[in-house]
Amino acid sequence: MGRLRVKRIGVMGGTFDPIHYGHLVTAEEARQQFALDLVIFMPSGHPPHKEDRGNLDPESRYLMTVIATASNPSFQVSRMEINRPGPSYTIDTVRELHGIYGKNTAIFFITGADAVLEILTWKEPENVLSECTLIAATRPGYNLSRLEELLPEVGKEERGDVPKVLVMEIPALAISSTDIRRRVSEGRPIRYLVPEGVREFIEKNGFYR
Repeated sequence: MGRLRVKRIGVMGGTFDPIHYGHLVTAEEARQQFALDLVIFMPSGHPPHKEDRGNLDPESRYLMTVIATASNPSFQVSRMEINRPGPSYTIDTVRELHGIYGKNTAIFFITGADAVLEILTWKEPENVLSECTLIAATRPGYNLSRLEELLPEVGKEERGDVPKVLVMEIPALAISSTDIRRRVSEGRPIRYLVPEGVREFIEKNGFYR
């Protein structure tokens, strides 16, 4: 009997407040570069590492993520972290996904390089690294020396040997949710920074004003 193909699932976590083209470009690049079968967008419920700075409610952030990803059949949106009571930790999400898709599924957690640098403050960091691979998305020219000190196994995927942290450069990461919220509050345009449906959803609901 032939060996079953191991599924490769990308998980794109974030507050998505709001989701923007930087997130979508990052997810699609990771899908292509690391041959992922699908990318699951995981809007956070109560992120333990972010203080509440007047973030939109989880339901609105979830709806914006659904609108933004609807046209890509390789993208899915999960309510897993929104529905989970209390703070959401990466390790809990990874274990729940292994429970759904099976232990043979390779999980790639797509996050920013700055978030990877905080890995030692995460819940059970050694288990996060043993149960999934981190894809660190960086802007071109980002200084990786600190990341390499923290995790010597940073590198490229070669010879079937998957390092625990992969680095991926994304020019569109210059777009930020913080800047988008600021632009809306100042009455400045956000067209071409977010998908058109997301822009209309923000406008219609008067978010960030």
